[in-house]
Parts: sequence; structure tokens; C-alpha cells
Amino acid sequence: MKKITFLLVAGATFLTATAAYGQQIDFAFGLGTTHSASVSPNSTSPFPPASLTGGIYPSFSGDFLFHKHFGVGGEIAWRGGQANYDFSQPYRPIFWDFDGVYAPRLGPHVAAELSAGIGAESTRFYTNYVTCSAISCTNYATSTHFLGQFGGGLKLYARGGLFVRPEVHVYAVKNNFEYTSNIVVRYGASIGYTFGGH
Repeated sequence: MKKITFLLVAGATFLTATAAYGQQIDFAFGLGTTHSASVSPNSTSPFPPASLTGGIYPSFSGDFLFHKHFGVGGEIAWRGGQANYDFSQPYRPIFWDFDGVYAPRLGPHVAAELSAGIGAESTRFYTNYVTCSAISCTNYATSTHFLGQFGGGLKLYARGGLFVRPEVHVYAVKNNFEYTSNIVVRYGASIGYTFGGH
């Protein structure tokens, strides 16, 4: 019980200090989908690469604004259900990134949020067998590619720090040969909360 009380007091102190210095922390959970080219222009294979269009992508994001409206943030989004690559291979893409954030206020209940950064697209290709190491066991192989991320959203504050954020993210993925395009667009909306001076 003492540990819980200590954590609550420490958290409240941290949030109070954050608000006092005009700093801000946002956390959000979202749902969205993706869009990408449906056919690769360079493919001559009878089994062309898959398109990263469709599916439901849950996401978690957070940012910390430490100087005026500038700060840092990060996000992870993954396909909620497995898809079938070439009609037989189950797979799941995961996008994650770390960003610079600019979030100017546009009014008392509205703020923009622009981000740009780097990260990776990791695709898990699921298998019918389990591979174990000294640390864990998995039933998939992973292919990971570097990406650049550019995003924009509009935070609409409903009450206090509670907001809804329609958003769009564009991923430029390096050597994304498993899929039809190096450009993937993810769009959707998040619900979140702002701690500190919004």
C-alpha cells in the first residue's frame, strides 16, 4: 500500500510540476487503417508483392512538449488481425517511430499536431513451427525495414484535457520489397488526454 501511495504522490507531483512550467504530456489510443498502391509497377512475378491496404490498426502514441509548442514523441501501430500474403502466408505489419513534434494551439479547444521522424516497419511472417532461444519462443520470422514518418492531426478538446484527434501518417519505407510500394498511408483517429498546459 505504501508503494502505491508513493507512486500516486510522485505522479501527482510530476504532473503539477509539468503544468507549472508550461510543459505538456499527451497519451492516446487510436484505431485506423492503411492505404498503399494495389499493384507494384515493377512486378512481373505470378505472385506479386502484397499491398498494405486495409485492416484495422490499433495504435498507442505519446508526446512531451518541452519548449513552447515543440517536443518529442513516439507511436506504435500494428495490424490487429493477421492477413494472408499470397493467399497462404499469415503475416502482420507493425509500424513504430520516434518523432519531433510541433503542436501549436489554434483556439481554446483546438490544437494542431505535426510530426516527423524515423522508425521501422517490422513484418511478422507466421509459421507452423516454434523456434526457441535462451530467452523466448516464437512462431514467426521478422523482416524489418527503416522508415521515415510524416504525420498530422487535429486535437479537438472535448472537456479538460480529453481530446479526439483525426490523423494521417505517411511512411516512406526503405527497400519495402515485400509490399507493392515504399509509401504507406495510415489514417484514423485517436482518443487521448493532455496533462499539463494545453
